[in-house]
Amino acid sequence: MLKQGLSSLFREFTTIDNILGVGHGHKLVRGEDTGEQSVIFLVRKKLPRGELSRKALLPRKIDGLPTDVIEVGDIRLLSDRTQPMRPAQPGVSISHFKVSAGTFGAVVRDRDTGERLILSNNHVLANATDGADGRAVVGDPIVQPGIYDGGTLQDNVIGHLVRFVPLLRETTAPHCPIAKMFEALLNKCIGLLQPHYRIQVLHESEKTNIVDCAVAKPINDDIIQADIFEFGEIAGVKEVKVGMAVKKSGRSTGVTHSLVLATDVILKVALDNREYGVFADQVLAGPMSMPGDSGALVLTEDNYAVGLLFAGSEQVTMFNRITNVLDALNIIF
Repeated sequence: MLKQGLSSLFREFTTIDNILGVGHGHKLVRGEDTGEQSVIFLVRKKLPRGELSRKALLPRKIDGLPTDVIEVGDIRLLSDRTQPMRPAQPGVSISHFKVSAGTFGAVVRDRDTGERLILSNNHVLANATDGADGRAVVGDPIVQPGIYDGGTLQDNVIGHLVRFVPLLRETTAPHCPIAKMFEALLNKCIGLLQPHYRIQVLHESEKTNIVDCAVAKPINDDIIQADIFEFGEIAGVKEVKVGMAVKKSGRSTGVTHSLVLATDVILKVALDNREYGVFADQVLAGPMSMPGDSGALVLTEDNYAVGLLFAGSEQVTMFNRITNVLDALNIIF
């Protein structure tokens, strides 16, 4: 079929609300490319034939070519993920007002009240706080885009921190008064010999982290939308498995894909240049992220949520199990 023929089909069939476009392509059968030339109809949502009106039923063949349908959602111009977006959408830049920038992961709901909340990592929305260090408190402002991307308290506040799971360090400053007195005594002694040195007494923690997550309450319901940037709606939740194909939509690297390499992982993660935290029951995937992608929701190829991305390297990406995140924060999709 010539391009002129496609133009005629476009004018004829896009009068049907669900049909957005037409093109040439190969017919797919159960997701497999048959190699057979066909006329492709691009639809907002793919529906069973039994649910279509007579007007919306497509012919099985046009000019001897089979027809096929591809679901494309609502096609829109792609905005810069590091710019202000209103309503703000999961997959773009966001941060606590003291943090550089991370990714808005998803719109979730409080299990008790039903109110909509913004999901991301603790280290994105709550400045990696352990809950006692003063790095963040409930009520702190959340900006979109993140501070690193030009977000300001004057113009870009979209919500306030409402809940977080503390991030536990492998070692922490002691709360014990005896340990503090001992530290002060040691520093007084060493100050006489080496005035530019200081000794710190640390408490060794045996606790492990299961999640790195937090939620913020939007300043109003219209300032956020639930569809993930370039992915659309979340279809539900699935249990992650080794070998599963996964994807994410993040602030730094956009849409990326990988495979799950391992589950039930226990490992040390650098929380900054000096501090480490131990994380258990984590999921390891191949490389699919860079700094700034933290907080992105990890999904299957058919949009089921399986995890919340929080760490990585040039070789791998780490994410929390999404079921652990939902339970820890008392939220649902």
